Amino acid sequence: MSPRAVLRGITALYLVVFFGYLFGPLVVMGVTAFNSSAYPQVAPFEGFTLHWFATLAHDDELLEGLTTSVEIGICVVLLSVPLGLAGALVMQQIYARARALYYLVVVSPVLTPGVIIGISTVIFWRNLTGATGTRFLYNGMVLTVLGQSSFISAYCMLIFLARLHRFDPALEEAALDLGAGRTQVFRHIVLPFLRPAVLSAAVLAFLSSFENYNTTTFSILADKTLTTVLAGRVRQGTTPALSALAVAIILLTIAGATAYEIARRREETRQRRRAQAARRGSAQGA
Repeated sequence: MSPRAVLRGITALYLVVFFGYLFGPLVVMGVTAFNSSAYPQVAPFEGFTLHWFATLAHDDELLEGLTTSVEIGICVVLLSVPLGLAGALVMQQIYARARALYYLVVVSPVLTPGVIIGISTVIFWRNLTGATGTRFLYNGMVLTVLGQSSFISAYCMLIFLARLHRFDPALEEAALDLGAGRTQVFRHIVLPFLRPAVLSAAVLAFLSSFENYNTTTFSILADKTLTTVLAGRVRQGTTPALSALAVAIILLTIAGATAYEIARRREETRQRRRAQAARRGSAQGA
C-alpha cells in the first residue's frame, strides 16, 4: 500500500470520527424526538410519533422560560451592540500607547468566569438599588441583561474591530473636507460600512445570551430562562420532549441561517448589477 493511500485512509477515518462526534448527538436527539418510547432512546424504535412536540407545546414552564430567554436576548442585543460599537470606535481614536491598556480593560469580562460575573452583578446592583431607592430595578431580567451584556458587548466590540481594520480613513477625511459633520460621516459612511458587522454582532449577542447558563443561573433570581429550566429537568430525568425542543431549535437555526444566506446573496447580486450598470454608464459617457 502506497503512502498516499495510507494518508487518504487516515484522513477519511479522521473525517468520519470528527463529523460523527460533531453530528452524532444531533442525530440521536432527532431520532428520539420521533420515537414513541417514553424514554429517550434510539433503539428499539417503537414507532413514529409527533406526540412529544405536542407535549412540548403544552409545557407552560418551558414556554415561559423560552419567552423569558427571547426577551432577555433582545434586550442584550439592544444594549451590547451599541456598547461594542462605541468601544471599537474609541479603540480607533485613542492614542496608540493607551490602546493596550484600554483593550485589556474592555476585554477583561470575557476572561472572567461567568459564575463570578453573575454573583458580582447581583451583589453590586442589590447594594446600588438599595442605596439609591431604585429597588424596582432589582429583578431577575434586569440583572441578567446587565450581567450578560458586560461580557457579550466585548464580543461585539471584537467583531467591529475586525471590520474597522479594513476601513479606509481617507473616506472619512474626504467627507470632512467636503463639509460633512461628524454625525453625517458616521451615518452615511461609517455605519453603512459596518452594517455586516452590526448584523453579525446582533446574531452573536442573541445566541450568546440565549444559551448562557453560568451567569444567568445566579443573576436570574426567582425568574426562569430556558437554560435554567432545562438544567432542572435534566437533573430530574430527561424526556423525549427535550429532544423535540432541541429539534425545533435546530430547525429554526437552519431556517434563519438559510434566510440570511439567501438575503446576502441577493444583496451581492444587486450590488454587482449596480456596479456593472455604473461601468456601462461610464463607458457610454466616455
